[in-house]
Amino acid sequence: MERIYDNYNRLLRNVRTHFKRFIWNEIDWSDRLIALMGARGVGKTTLMLQYLKEHYRGNGNALYVSLDDIYFSNHRLVDFAKTFYNHNGKVLFLDEVHKYPTWAIEIKNLYDSYPDMKIVFSGSSILDIYKGKWDLSRRVSAYHIPEMSLREFIQFEYGISLESVSLEDILKDHVIICRDIVEKVKPLAMLNDYWHYGCYPFYKESKTKYLERLRQVVNTVLESDIPITQGIEYRNVIKLKSLIEIISSTVPFVPNMANLASLVELDRKTLYHYLEVLQRAGLILLLKSAKKGLARMQKPEKIFPGNVNILTALAGQKPEKGALRETFLFQQLKQKYRVNYSDVGDFCVNEKYLFEVGGKTKRFDQIKDIPSSYLICDDIEIGYGNRIPLWLMGMLY
Repeated sequence: MERIYDNYNRLLRNVRTHFKRFIWNEIDWSDRLIALMGARGVGKTTLMLQYLKEHYRGNGNALYVSLDDIYFSNHRLVDFAKTFYNHNGKVLFLDEVHKYPTWAIEIKNLYDSYPDMKIVFSGSSILDIYKGKWDLSRRVSAYHIPEMSLREFIQFEYGISLESVSLEDILKDHVIICRDIVEKVKPLAMLNDYWHYGCYPFYKESKTKYLERLRQVVNTVLESDIPITQGIEYRNVIKLKSLIEIISSTVPFVPNMANLASLVELDRKTLYHYLEVLQRAGLILLLKSAKKGLARMQKPEKIFPGNVNILTALAGQKPEKGALRETFLFQQLKQKYRVNYSDVGDFCVNEKYLFEVGGKTKRFDQIKDIPSSYLICDDIEIGYGNRIPLWLMGMLY
């Protein structure tokens, strides 16, 4: 226990609090049981330590511990928490819960046994905490932490704070909003930086080695996180890697599911499952039709990399501008809005708005007669009418 406290205090001293993810203000920190879920590298650990530093620094009643610590190879979480509680512990932050096999039932037991103890835990977005034998849905307040938006990147990299804007306000007042923002920043240059290294906070450690580090993160997710949470054998990890390689070869990837299943030597049901797992892991984005069907077996119309940085990291050569534009728009929209395939434009949003993505010379020909249709254009600072700058979609969260 003493070593765990020492490690916690060391981490607390080193964490910086000048920048916080947008989700900080959306979390109801007064809840007794909170889950912070997200892909590897989005900043879950930092968020937990920031909260502890601001609210419990110097308070022996709070503790952070990662469940991948070697301590838990020979000690149960429930016993650890009991000792903590008996020493007046009141606030317990548990990181990397997916590395601990019986995390769900033990956290449920802690919640039920210690009604005056607050528990915050983090884990891989691959986990589905609402399903399984030990359903936590009636007890937990869960939050998904995505990669950084362009707005967050601007604040993190340049120290310039901008307000987030709803999609509805963008569609209605984008000219006024853009004029205000371009007085403070150069959005086109910043968008280009974001495409190269802006999605994950760890780029600050080394911009030159960022893409190499990101490739390592992808590999760790495939070789460790997914097998641990899904019980996938190593021989099928190779098939997951093959899937990622095929999808990254052409963006967006338009799948023929029968051919894809044959290529990676999987049956159709397993292929659909693996694609959903890869999406939950943050490695890919599945663009599906809005038409209702069996959700688990609904064919994706297009498949994108999880974000523009993953696209850049895994591309065999410099990504095409069109691929970057579409991937960026999809990843920025998906956090707050429902995004579906359209056979006319590029994206249908909330089954109401139609978006077509392109450069500054893009024409309305393809969507000109469709209500609530918009051109989302790269390489322009300020738009007009239904022509909206692509960079502005990075201000949604």
